[in-house]
Amino acid sequence: MICPECGKLIGVDEEKCPFCGAWRPGMFGMTQRMQRLFGRQLDLIGAITIACVALYVVALILQPDAIFRSFGLFSLLSPGSRALYQLGMTGGVAWQEGWWWTLLTAQYLHGGILHIFFNVLWIRNLGPTVEEAFGPARAFVIFNLAGVLGFLVSNLVAGSPTIGASGAIFGLLAALIVYSRRRGISHLSAQLWQWALILFAFGFFMSGVNNWAHGGGFVGGWIGASLMRPTDERREGRGVQLLALLLIVATLIGFALSFVTVTGILIGR
Repeated sequence: MICPECGKLIGVDEEKCPFCGAWRPGMFGMTQRMQRLFGRQLDLIGAITIACVALYVVALILQPDAIFRSFGLFSLLSPGSRALYQLGMTGGVAWQEGWWWTLLTAQYLHGGILHIFFNVLWIRNLGPTVEEAFGPARAFVIFNLAGVLGFLVSNLVAGSPTIGASGAIFGLLAALIVYSRRRGISHLSAQLWQWALILFAFGFFMSGVNNWAHGGGFVGGWIGASLMRPTDERREGRGVQLLALLLIVATLIGFALSFVTVTGILIGR
């Protein structure tokens, strides 16, 4: 296997890396399996896209009577609030009740067909580039850190119900800006800044846009990328891969908690 600390070839059962001294680099076989998982098998950006689309469809199915309540351009085919709370919407009642896990789950939920279309479009455009620059596990951690910080800022300042991946998308933009600045790619940095400013400005002219989440997500992405080294400097270690796996598990548990909690409240009425 490859030592996650120094990148040298070592035995799977080495108690200590003979090159860098890392203790239990193989983690009893876990490190090798994680390297295979993140290296060849797991497409995290693809998984994010599938999760967003699947949860949007589930939200429509859970509350079908809400689908045709509004016919506005930006509210076309909108899921109902009850269904969104069941799946993990944050802010509003969720924040008042202390459902902290919704900071993770809400970024996979969307409020209309155009909402999810444009967010998925940006994820598919920015995500693979962030993966290439930082690695899949780091990219996933950056995405989640940006989404969580964006919703945290929004909940603390505004407190209104909110969903969507746009805060995390701003985090991906910030991560690429950090990378381009490190590499001295000034034209790319300028282009990314232009995109970020235009997208942020749009939020002041469109209704229902959560600029607090956008700003918090940008800061979260910047912090995450600043704390991580690109793949051409250092390959992903087991620490960040474990963190990515923990975030996946925590998010799945969060969806279950939201569904069970809200459904239980509805049944008890």
